[in-house]
Amino acid sequence: MSTVKLSTGKRKNSAFKTRGKIYDFCCALPALIFFVVFTYYPIVELFRYSLTDWNLMKDTYNYVGFKNYAWLFGITSNVGWKNFSETLSVTLMYTVGEVVGGCVLGLLLALLFERMSTSFKVMRTLVILPRYVTVSASALVFMLMYNDSFGLLNQGLRALGLEPVKWLTSKTTALPSVIVFSLWRSVGYAMMIYLSAIKGLSQDYFEAAALDGAGGFQKFRYITLPLIAPTTLFLGVTSFLAAMKVFQTVDIMTSGGPMSSTNVIVYWIYSLAFRNYRVDRASAVGFVFFLILLICTVLTMNVSDRKVNYDA
Repeated sequence: MSTVKLSTGKRKNSAFKTRGKIYDFCCALPALIFFVVFTYYPIVELFRYSLTDWNLMKDTYNYVGFKNYAWLFGITSNVGWKNFSETLSVTLMYTVGEVVGGCVLGLLLALLFERMSTSFKVMRTLVILPRYVTVSASALVFMLMYNDSFGLLNQGLRALGLEPVKWLTSKTTALPSVIVFSLWRSVGYAMMIYLSAIKGLSQDYFEAAALDGAGGFQKFRYITLPLIAPTTLFLGVTSFLAAMKVFQTVDIMTSGGPMSSTNVIVYWIYSLAFRNYRVDRASAVGFVFFLILLICTVLTMNVSDRKVNYDA
């Protein structure tokens, strides 16, 4: 009799678990459908287009295998690989400048504006405000500031008796000028993320360190930095992905020039598709770029699992 009751109870528990799994799956199904339609399906289509000879000047296209990838990696022509390596290097320089600059400046501003007085709240608001200004409007303002003839920066240099700088029209200064503009927009966001992380740290660590005679820098070096490592990882990964995909800033301010010094990879993909009408080659570059971002993200997360401290 007890054996029959036990088996009946097991069947009820199994049925309950099955219903729970079905319920969980139904709850996740809308998000899964969204990702399939708007993320995974476009990636599959991107790879399919990269296997064709689709030119926007023609109504039809044919499958040509990996011909576009052979062009991209310099097997059939050196032009594709040369442009790809140049644009990728420009993109990486831009990314390093924005990610490192954003994290360092954001952390310094968070430490500076950590006080909760009214004046510091106003200053924090002024720092984060540029993030909510449209890129097109703020880029136009910076273009006027960077202007060679009547720009505010060159007017200041002339007033000091210095030679004006060709901020956006010189190969050596164009990319740094774009990075400065991007930092002006993004550093406020990094500041607020770091500030929330610092405010969430337990004061027990700092009180114990003070009892041991630790100074302000020692507390920052051995307590604050390790405990906000997850926040730094989050900002690093999200900023890296956003910076690698930069397009609108370059399109408005420099159009990839001068002499391709700001020709980032997404802008090159756009030029291939809508200026050269080579959707096939643009798709090949886009798919390879997707793989690069995927590999970088996976490697970063694997390293973080071993190096980042989540005890806070």
